[in-house]
Amino acid sequence: MAGCAALRVLGRAAARVLAEAPGQAAAVVTGRRGQWYSLVRHINNNTWWNEHLSKENVEFLTKITSEEYKAQTASKLCPLKDEPWPLHPWEPGSKRVGLVGLKLGMMPLWTKTGERHVVTLLQVQDCHVIKYQPKGENNEKSAVLLVGGKNVSPFYRSESRCKLYEEAGVPPKQKLSTFKVSDNAIIKPGTPLYAAHFRPGQFVDVTAKTIGKGFQGVMKRWGFKGQLATHGQTKTHRRPGALGTSKVSRVFPGKKMPGRMGNTYKTAFGLKVWRINTKHNIIFVNGSVPGHRNCLVKITDTNLPTHCLENPPFPTFFADGEEQLPEDLYDEDVFQFTDASVTYT
Repeated sequence: MAGCAALRVLGRAAARVLAEAPGQAAAVVTGRRGQWYSLVRHINNNTWWNEHLSKENVEFLTKITSEEYKAQTASKLCPLKDEPWPLHPWEPGSKRVGLVGLKLGMMPLWTKTGERHVVTLLQVQDCHVIKYQPKGENNEKSAVLLVGGKNVSPFYRSESRCKLYEEAGVPPKQKLSTFKVSDNAIIKPGTPLYAAHFRPGQFVDVTAKTIGKGFQGVMKRWGFKGQLATHGQTKTHRRPGALGTSKVSRVFPGKKMPGRMGNTYKTAFGLKVWRINTKHNIIFVNGSVPGHRNCLVKITDTNLPTHCLENPPFPTFFADGEEQLPEDLYDEDVFQFTDASVTYT
């Protein structure tokens, strides 16, 4: 009884505090043992961008914004009209910027010798350089370029984030990624990036967040064999068994045990680029890459020392430059179905 009386006293005190607080409301619930008070809702002073607009005005603003951003993206030039940044030639040890791509799916591809390879399609959608951070800023040992990909609506982005895009003269992006570059590979903010930044035959590294599998056992998470199905085994068929740490009486860090699987960033190293479509900005890379379909990935030149490309498009490919590319670029080993498969002599 004493406990119930104390709860009633606390409930009355909380109701008085809530009634005096601005922007909050309290409701009274009458029960068998007296009155109980509970918080109904919290009234925020902040409003949504379309809270006081009519339906016609919302549709008008959405249409105008979409058309303006499409016009900005269609331009092949940097939107900033100040002095152009100087371009430097490629040198051994130079490090270029990467791209932000969209994973479309997988498909087969054949070589001229008849070998079948499975490739992943990565599309570069509305990729722009957002910001340049010089060496020494934020305790960085090298220069950093901030790159964004895939346009999104500006109405659900913070004001500080939208200001960052306004300074670069580009629409808001869904994903931002940082790339460490050498001093001779810096690019002016607002410059568009294309799939032709890479070339067939070179190798790239792809980073993305893996598909989350939830809490899994050791057989699915680590590939354990499991224990016997019969011969006296009782409810231990998929168990890990003994941990083998009896002498130290503790579990070593990093021990393979059940836990959450997936939903972490992983990198696939040394994936060969078989084909590039310059019309739709699609990169065909060998094998599989982390992440689910329609996820955004980070594509960079590989760090493997034996697969580095010499003299690539530096610092990137410029669509308004002198180099004119065909619609499709193939590796020399890829079989094209427009060619004859049988030759008569």
